[in-house]
Formats: sequence, structure tokens, C-alpha cells
Amino acid sequence: MKIGIITHHCINNYGAFLQGWALQEKLKALFPNDEVYMINYIIPKQNIINIGGFFRFYPGSETPVSWLNKITQPAVFSKTRKKYYNMTKAVYNAEQINALGMDCVVIGSDEVWNYLDPKSYSLIKFSAGLNAKRIISYAPSVGKSTGVPIPDEVKEAMRGFTAVSARDVSSQDMCERAIGVKPVLVCDPTFLTPTPRVDNEKIRRLTKKPYILFYYCNGIPQELKEKIIFDAKRKGYAVIGAGEYDKLYSDMSIRLTSFEWAELYRRAEYVYTGTFHGAVFSILNRKSFRVYASIESRVKKISALLDQFGIGNRDIIRDGVVQESDSIDYDRVYQRIDKLRADSEEYLLRAVSGRAVEGEKVHDTKQIRSEVLS
Repeated sequence: MKIGIITHHCINNYGAFLQGWALQEKLKALFPNDEVYMINYIIPKQNIINIGGFFRFYPGSETPVSWLNKITQPAVFSKTRKKYYNMTKAVYNAEQINALGMDCVVIGSDEVWNYLDPKSYSLIKFSAGLNAKRIISYAPSVGKSTGVPIPDEVKEAMRGFTAVSARDVSSQDMCERAIGVKPVLVCDPTFLTPTPRVDNEKIRRLTKKPYILFYYCNGIPQELKEKIIFDAKRKGYAVIGAGEYDKLYSDMSIRLTSFEWAELYRRAEYVYTGTFHGAVFSILNRKSFRVYASIESRVKKISALLDQFGIGNRDIIRDGVVQESDSIDYDRVYQRIDKLRADSEEYLLRAVSGRAVEGEKVHDTKQIRSEVLS
């Protein structure tokens, strides 16, 4: 059997790479006798806009040297994708995807169902035009499309799925409104496959001293960020960014591979983040963390993640101090994670192989088509 994945694999983002890699590796482990591919589906506009963002210069926080390092980061992502993804040739439409001869196409994870994103929107991500025997979703997210009326073309396209799952309740709701099927809730792929450890000269240099890790707290007031960093340094911590740079940080930590990025979470004393995968990798490494998210879609995704695992609100406390005792009961959290992992693996096994499924965990081909077409 040939299994192909359609996701945001070309986005130059640490979480985007790792969720694609983790899903690929999990499918290889579940189906060791089959071929698993990352379908190299290209949306030129999405790639151009994404790469262009790395060339912006922020004089208040960056230096010329850090900017020169930053603009080479897309090349690092490209090299890593070529090494770790089993990619097909480049394809640009459904006809070319069908010509690859996939028996099963897995669509997801990440915001592949965000139909309000003009740079990445494609009906192919809702199964339109695909003719594989089995077309399943795995952990898609709707992003900022939460609660927004669903285009008729999206509803029609989703009739092609033979099994559906979702990463969060907003995506579950969208699917149920679109085709009358409530998908099974599964975990982000990064929970399914551990990232490999990294112990190279760069990582040893960055982590030689206990440190606080920042990752993309977009929009955080400068005064608050300075207060947090001053407090961390006063307590003897270094402060570094997870693949980002600020003049306030103790060292320059950009030009990282995604696996080096993940390693920084493993070794951190405390994490401040404003992204979904920043929170995910804090949880995966059982770290105390706080969140500052100012983009509505990120707020919703992070809130859903924390609620799902019973962690609760982790917003940055306004006094800005580093709280060493700000612990999370991870034994309790992992009881939920382990159950969700097991359910997610079962979904993949059954949905990809096309086996009949009892109850409401997974809707098989016959169930979906009968419900959609009724």
C-alpha cells in the first residue's frame, strides 16, 4: 500500500516540520510493510509569503548579524526536509496527486482546514478531486475559521473523506456542520512520535547555563518582556530564544534545525511561548510554562489544548516574575495524553487500512458516505 500525507510540509516553521515528520514516522511504524510518502503539494503563494517574512528587519530587537542569520533559516528548513521527509516529486493539483498512485491519502495535521487563510486555502485539503481508495483526515485544525460560515464548496469537497478526525473541538464542530459527522478527537502528531535527542556543539554552547526559553510571544508589551528577562537574569538564568533573537537575550540561538529547536525545550528551566507547538513541546517535556498569545486563532488553539489536558489557564502573570514553583501535575496530565495517544493510534490503524470500526470512535467509509448523502 502507498500512503501519502498532505499537510503544510513546506512552511518554514519548527512546529510545522515536526508535526509532518512525526505523522510520517508514526505511519511508518504502524504500517512497516507499506510505503509512506510526504506528498510534495506546492501552493506557490503560500511558500513565497512564508519565505518573505524572514527578510523583515526589526531594528528594535534585531542586530544586522542576527538578521543575516535569520534570512538563511529557510535554507536550513529546506535541507532538513530533504533529509527527513520521504517526499514525492512536486505536484500542483489534484490530477498530479492522483498520478502518484496513492492507495490512502492522509490530510493533516495543522491548519489545513483553515478556509479563511488566503495564502494556503485549497479545496484539495478538503479532499476535492482526489481519487485514492481511502482519504482520511488526521488532526486538522480550522484556525481562525472557527464559527465562521462554511463555504458550500468546502462542504461538497468534504464528502470525499472516508474517515475523519480533528485536533480540537472547533474543528470537530466545523466537520459536523459541514457533513453531519462528528469526527473522533485525536492528538497532534508530535505527541505520537518522540523527537530524537540532539547533543552537538551548538546545543552544548547554548545550554551550558540554566536558562529560560522564549518562543514567539508575539505582541508582548516590551515593558513586560524586559521585566521577565530582568527577573530571570537576577535569579541566575540565561535567557535565549527558541530559534529567534532579541537584543535582550543572553545568546544568539537562530539557524536551528527543528530537532535542535525541540532539544532546547528539553533542557529549559522554564518556557514562555505564544504558539500552539510551543505549548505542546513544553508539555511533552513536562516544563512549567506561561503563554502570551495575541493572535486570536492561536489563543483558541492553545486554550483548547490546555483544556483538553486539564492544565487550565497559563497566561503570563502580569508581575512578570519567573516562578520556579509554578508547577503542573504532569502525572495527571499524562493520564489524559496516554489515553488520547492510544485512541489516535487506533484511529490511524483502522482508518488507513479501511477496517470496520465499532461505535463512534471512527466513522468508516460506509458510515460517512451514508450519513453525508442522506
